[in-house]
Amino acid sequence: MTLRLIPLLLICVLLTQPGRSHARPLTPTSDADVVQTLPTDSATRRAERQQRQALARSPRDPQLAVAAAESYLDLARAQGDARAAGLALGALQAWEGSRQAIPTEVLVMRATVAQYLHDFSGAEAMLKRAVEQQPNHPQAWLTLATVQRVRGDYAASDASCEGVLRSGQRLHGMACLAENQSLRGQQDAARAQFEQLLQSPRLPAGTKQWLLTSVAEMEARAGRPDAARAAWLQATASGASGYTLDAYVDFLLDQGEPKTVIALLNPKAESPSDAALLRLAIAGKQTADPRAAAWRSEMAARIEASRARPGGAATHAREQARFALDVLNHPGDALALARENLKMQREPVDLGLLARTAAAQTKPAERARAEAEFKQWRDKLGLQDARFDLL
Repeated sequence: MTLRLIPLLLICVLLTQPGRSHARPLTPTSDADVVQTLPTDSATRRAERQQRQALARSPRDPQLAVAAAESYLDLARAQGDARAAGLALGALQAWEGSRQAIPTEVLVMRATVAQYLHDFSGAEAMLKRAVEQQPNHPQAWLTLATVQRVRGDYAASDASCEGVLRSGQRLHGMACLAENQSLRGQQDAARAQFEQLLQSPRLPAGTKQWLLTSVAEMEARAGRPDAARAAWLQATASGASGYTLDAYVDFLLDQGEPKTVIALLNPKAESPSDAALLRLAIAGKQTADPRAAAWRSEMAARIEASRARPGGAATHAREQARFALDVLNHPGDALALARENLKMQREPVDLGLLARTAAAQTKPAERARAEAEFKQWRDKLGLQDARFDLL
């Protein structure tokens, strides 16, 4: 069975898993998402033009619409440009206002774009509609489990992981459940499950990297940085991009290794992604790199540009909060942004960001109030992360 995985890694590969050759494409997504480097040769441009022309002739062809939307979304992820995500939505607009049922694949694709744009409530609603229409759609269940996890609803995410299992995707369903276990602090059970899955025969390279990335994050949450580093080194041994690289870089920043971060991110690149540029700005400040001022200036300009787009200020609140706290040293602005961010997404990094901004407040009353908010969120979600104790 061919699986097109977009796991926590944000890589884009075609993954092959033995058995059940009739299964549909499966895309585990997270807050995260996939990056595909798109070629720009004449053959590719010609193929893109033919795709647009075919969709213009048959705008209500689900297969054509989904393929076009995927291409645009891949471009948005690769370039960090939300305008391409708007084009992805445009490719699916033929069903707007229609009284006819929206095809399940179109619903799932629309939800995936909504997730990219941080419209998690909209994505969840569309995915629930998709699984009502097609109860054994593994992609819809897995994406739904991810969105619910990002929003901090682990019980609902568990139920959706079970939906993945019922759809015949054991490896992805078990990994989905193990991820939720680790977030609740059930590290031993989660570790054993991941170790078992990593022993699966004929495990595709992309699937292995996804699992190792999950293990590395789990070990970091468990307060085992050496084990986390070992898993990160395995996950990135054959190269990494997208989510895997971003998460590994954040681990290195936590470990106080900004010089390694700069080397990994290759600042010689002509136009780094927003994610890479943010981390370069943070690492550059910590190392007093001579390029730090340029990275800071460029990141500030990109943030201002995103704020000018509808919904841009809220969509990128996490990144803006990190920039305000770690680069600009504006803890008050960072706290307001961290609070705004938690209205949408509640992953460990989001609660950790609130904790860090709380600790940075100079007024004792504001610091105490923010610390109380952090504890309320942590207890409400049931999230266990040893790194919080260090904060």
